Amino acid sequence: MAYWLFKSEPGAWSWEDQVAKGAEGEEWNGVRNYQARNNMRAMKIGDLGFFYHSVDEKRVVGIVEVSALSAPDSTTDDPRWDCVHVRAVGPMPKPVTLEMCKAEPRLKDMILVNNTRLSVQPVTEVEWKVVCELGGYRP
Repeated sequence: MAYWLFKSEPGAWSWEDQVAKGAEGEEWNGVRNYQARNNMRAMKIGDLGFFYHSVDEKRVVGIVEVSALSAPDSTTDDPRWDCVHVRAVGPMPKPVTLEMCKAEPRLKDMILVNNTRLSVQPVTEVEWKVVCELGGYRP
């Protein structure tokens, strides 16, 4: 299993919106960055990800699971862009802020800490465990 982080502006697509989609989940569409797209192309069904509210909040608020492999993005006719589907697994009991991640020495190499602009990014197993620990999440 691999781990990921999915960033969304809460005004555009919030954790509450994701939860409302239920077990079916929703297409993680609108990504127009090659590196983020390639990350989605590498995902497998069952991979887990952090749902991160960007902009003003800057915090991990939930856990999602990849529920469908990368396929054409329905929001564009441009064949370069595709996306996965994700479904909500559960909320992060205590949201984990970007500040908390930057203050945690075990996360000093995490992409989120060093490249806050990448919207879909890989997370190492160690980073996954540390963020879950900080947020009180027990799978």
